[in-house]
Amino acid sequence: MALSLPPASAAPTQQAYLKASRMGSFSYGRDVAISGDTIVVGAEGESSSATGVNGNQNSTSASSSGAGYVFVRSGTNWSQQAYLKASNTGIRDYFGHSVSVSGDTIVVGAMTEDSTATGVNGTGIDPLDFYDAGAAYLFARSGTNWSQQAYLKASNTGEGDFFGWSVAVSGNTVVVGALGEDSISTGVNGNQANNSAASAGAAYVFVRDGTNWTQQAYLKPSNTGAGDNFGNAVAISGDTIVVGAAWEDSNTTGVNGNQNDNSATNAGAAYVFVRNGTNWTQQGYLKASNSGPGDNFGYDVAISGDTVVVGAYAEASNAKGVDGSQSDNSLPSAGAAYVFARSGTNWSQQAYLKASNTDQFDSFGHAVAVSGDTVVVGADFEDSNAIGINGNETNNAALSAGAVYYFIRTGTNWIQRAYIKASNAESGDNFGVSVAVSGDSAAISAITEDSNATGVNGDQANNSMPGAGAVYVFTGMRAGPKLALVPDGSGGHFIRFSGTPDVTYRLERASAVNGPWDTVATLTAPASGLVEFHSANTPPGPGFYRSVQP
Repeated sequence: MALSLPPASAAPTQQAYLKASRMGSFSYGRDVAISGDTIVVGAEGESSSATGVNGNQNSTSASSSGAGYVFVRSGTNWSQQAYLKASNTGIRDYFGHSVSVSGDTIVVGAMTEDSTATGVNGTGIDPLDFYDAGAAYLFARSGTNWSQQAYLKASNTGEGDFFGWSVAVSGNTVVVGALGEDSISTGVNGNQANNSAASAGAAYVFVRDGTNWTQQAYLKPSNTGAGDNFGNAVAISGDTIVVGAAWEDSNTTGVNGNQNDNSATNAGAAYVFVRNGTNWTQQGYLKASNSGPGDNFGYDVAISGDTVVVGAYAEASNAKGVDGSQSDNSLPSAGAAYVFARSGTNWSQQAYLKASNTDQFDSFGHAVAVSGDTVVVGADFEDSNAIGINGNETNNAALSAGAVYYFIRTGTNWIQRAYIKASNAESGDNFGVSVAVSGDSAAISAITEDSNATGVNGDQANNSMPGAGAVYVFTGMRAGPKLALVPDGSGGHFIRFSGTPDVTYRLERASAVNGPWDTVATLTAPASGLVEFHSANTPPGPGFYRSVQP
């Protein structure tokens, strides 16, 4: 038999065009997440009064109650698996404003839910007392069936806290951001009762034991300040959490600088927290290498292992590509993204990413995602009329059509691999408003795309549903660490690759380089990072292997 590695793709390709099973003008694609062969799409403006999973979608009596849509892939084909609603669907709850998925677990944020409940699976009274308090909902899959597993509220539920503005899940840990929370405490598990710092923000960590969820930590930054909106973005990978505070004001740059000079209004910051056992501590205070007032560094954040990406959609330099000059701020809201890498317990900036066609008001960095050595950055106000992959970037004839940029890392160096546009790019679609990547697949949303199609790969040409929204799936985004195949001397072989400690990888095999791919094993990298799998009974014929980080 022949054993090979799949060659790196010259460029990604679009695999699917996903629409809701019932289309309407309800912000489908406000947020999108992917884990392996599962995608979840948030539609915060959806208006059915259904509750739970796979209810009646046709009622429109609960305006902007919101919904989530789950899609799964078999081979190269996608289909809708579930239609998610809150257990307590309410008007203007915006369920689906934020979504995240890890394996068989989904979390959905409803940042304007109003109940007075606290903690997990609580009950509340007189909803209007806690207007816009917010909530998050946990769903779990068994086989192909989804059910709600938990209803999450803050331990200090308060009016206008917007708990659920951002959500993230990794394994049995969930983090929920509440950018409007008001306490003045700092650090971990501080005093929640002193609400003298309006909209300082907070993040809450929940953990699962069996099917039961409990709150493990209440996170605040080391320099809590009114109006910083800590928690506007959250991300998690294993025992590390990153939280964005896009309206933080310090003028420092780099990592762990001086937090006390607040002369750069809305420059923004990001904070890294790590868990040891059950205890969380702040490990890093991240700032841009070119912090500037109004840059909103931290508007979106992403993490994979020892790599963090932070978006600053309002950054203004005219640089292009990777590590260009940051000094000329002549393009307002062109946007930037920053890559940070961890060595031991120390973080440092590894790259400064800009679009290959940087232009004012494109908002590059409005959305960011990372998986292994792959970074995806959305610029939802980019204006070119190109379609597909690596088209003409220079014709700005489609205002706010949107674009996405795909970067890869070799060693410590980053390069742009592709410039991605929708297959039906048009003015005002805002393609790239949310991005997600897992292994070699990416999900990209266009929240104001107008087609009236439903389901998977429908007709993109009928634009009779303004603001309906769409999600596009791309493959060939690089599958993860390079594998080494070593004969074992008796007809089998060892498969080895360098992973990130404590991160789980899925080893997949195909008989052809383009798939379809079957899971061979699920492996967690040990402390050394060296992952090894022994295959003693390999099927006959050619074999191609890849590793995917869910």
